[in-house]
Amino acid sequence: MIGYLALGSNQGNSLANLKAARAALEALPEVQVVASSSLYETDPYGPVAQDDFLNAVIRIETTLEPGFLLGKIHQIEADLGRVRTIHWGPRTIDIDILLLDDVKLTTPRLTIPHVEITKRAFVLIPLQDVYQEKTLQGKSLSEWIEATGDEKTVRLSEKVW
Repeated sequence: MIGYLALGSNQGNSLANLKAARAALEALPEVQVVASSSLYETDPYGPVAQDDFLNAVIRIETTLEPGFLLGKIHQIEADLGRVRTIHWGPRTIDIDILLLDDVKLTTPRLTIPHVEITKRAFVLIPLQDVYQEKTLQGKSLSEWIEATGDEKTVRLSEKVW
């Protein structure tokens, strides 16, 4: 299956956190990272005052079913020091499954496509770097980005990975 994962960090060394998360995903025998977006500096999302985020999206190939992939992702987040205390709060690492082939899934733990994917410029702009399809839910990524009204909160970073 082809999947797209969003990665974000705004605690500690964000660049090192994103690199470590990508390396941990690459180390999984059932996952192959096939493309990585550029890095983007973004304003924090949500009502909690916090530092800006460093965000990216990676395209993967995986043999893992969605629930098992989520379990591996949660383990990587925990290994990298993620503590879930404040909803939409600061974090060392956040990894979200955005899309996984044409899987449509809604469970208490996981929704695919990600429920907020079309509302977040900080996800859509890096997704645009690696997304292979022409449309997402019937619109181009450019149309979704414009609809967010948040494109100015996402800045291409000088940092590289």
